[in-house]
Amino acid sequence: MTDAPRLTQYAHGGGCACKIPPGELEEVVRGLRGQARGDLLVGLDDGDDAAVVRLDAERALVATTDFFTPVVDDPYDWGRIAAANALSDVYAMGGRPVVALNLLGWPREVLDFALAAEVLRGGAEVCAQAGCHLAGGHSVDDPEPKYGLAVTGLAHPDRLLRNDSGRPGQPLSLTKPLGLGVLNNRHKATGERFPQAVEVMTTLNDTASAAALAAGLTCATDVTGFGLLGHLHKLARASGVTAVVDSSAVPLVDGARESLRAGFVPGGSRRNLDWVRPHVGLDAVDEETALLLADAQTSGGLLLAGEIPGATVIGELVSRVDGQTIVVA
Repeated sequence: MTDAPRLTQYAHGGGCACKIPPGELEEVVRGLRGQARGDLLVGLDDGDDAAVVRLDAERALVATTDFFTPVVDDPYDWGRIAAANALSDVYAMGGRPVVALNLLGWPREVLDFALAAEVLRGGAEVCAQAGCHLAGGHSVDDPEPKYGLAVTGLAHPDRLLRNDSGRPGQPLSLTKPLGLGVLNNRHKATGERFPQAVEVMTTLNDTASAAALAAGLTCATDVTGFGLLGHLHKLARASGVTAVVDSSAVPLVDGARESLRAGFVPGGSRRNLDWVRPHVGLDAVDEETALLLADAQTSGGLLLAGEIPGATVIGELVSRVDGQTIVVA
């Protein structure tokens, strides 16, 4: 299929890098906060990964949705990546996905529906891998192709992972390397393929979530469009702590640093860094490292307050330091 259209060329951005900038988004939803009460255990207050509603003493419903423009040109891989990314929000809350619905936007007069079928096939395969039913969904005629899932899962109401329960003295662990945004941006610009990035983005966070619950952890988030610094800023702010990050310990996808040096930095990564800069101590690192720490990830790993097998310890939580949410060493 050498003549197949490059899907990334039909979108202004790619993957989670096309999110509305975090500062602007917080202004939009500011008036919707304060809703979490009664059986609504998790709402918008702290920017958690999904909503959680208590059903009874043993069960809580976890609900989320996520969709985005093409992050790679291969439609099947894009479907797999988008599905893994949407399911991740349930895993990040300590839940198990039960059923998902497709969300598809398609420029039907521009791109062949055979490509859309491949996108849906990729999403279905990942849902099957997760043991999550995929049943129908919704589609619209859209100038830009978009795909994702609305996912409903189950969790125990007393065994959630959330971003407001971090405590001083806990180590910080990361389950996937950074640099996906940079490599995806290079792919969009040049057409070069990066199988190592696709492998990371299509890996489910189910094992890490289960390990976190088994270890008794209570604080987590996933690292997606707002980058490590953006999601860690929200976690530390919600928990009332400061995160100290050892930049030399943070893993990177092969080729990420070289691609950044070649200029393939997503606009979303720069916006992430601008947003967190007033709250983060960055004096110990150069701008290149800061950009990688803020790199807009798609289907990234879990960021945990605690340790689990296979995760990399990248720092620790300490008592709040001079109003800063993060100090990078």
